[in-house]
Amino acid sequence: MPVTPATPSICLGVDPGSLACGWAVVSRLGSRMELIEAGVIRSARGLEFDQRILGIHQKLTEVIAAHHPNFMAVESPFVEKNSATAIKLGQIRGGILLTAALYQLPVGDYNPMQVKKAVSGYGWADKNQVGKMVMTILNLKEPLAADAADAAAVAIGHLLATRRMP
Repeated sequence: MPVTPATPSICLGVDPGSLACGWAVVSRLGSRMELIEAGVIRSARGLEFDQRILGIHQKLTEVIAAHHPNFMAVESPFVEKNSATAIKLGQIRGGILLTAALYQLPVGDYNPMQVKKAVSGYGWADKNQVGKMVMTILNLKEPLAADAADAAAVAIGHLLATRRMP
């Protein structure tokens, strides 16, 4: 009987932001993780807010079409002190979650402390520590942009949390 090769799990990690939204596609096969692609969706400050959300949706749609992830993982924010900022970030997340729903992608939702703990073993790790661990886990030669590294960390955390799943 022929042996069929295992299929990797692919996660699209997203670090929401209205000016800089990080994204990363990470695959896991067994205990091995690999970065497929990552980037940052940048929106101009003067751009209307609905157009920022549309731009994020359009780029994530391109990424989903190119890489066919099994699921999406999105970082949820800490409670913002500025209510206007919290509302805007909620609107950005709503657009991201709608994109996942349109492509029938199950979504994992993780707060920053959960992501940091999954990647570094310490929930209070700073961005630099998380970035270094992302490089180590994904065997990268060069660091990712901060927002893309955060998105990769979210994807890694989700893949670790769901390692018993296909």
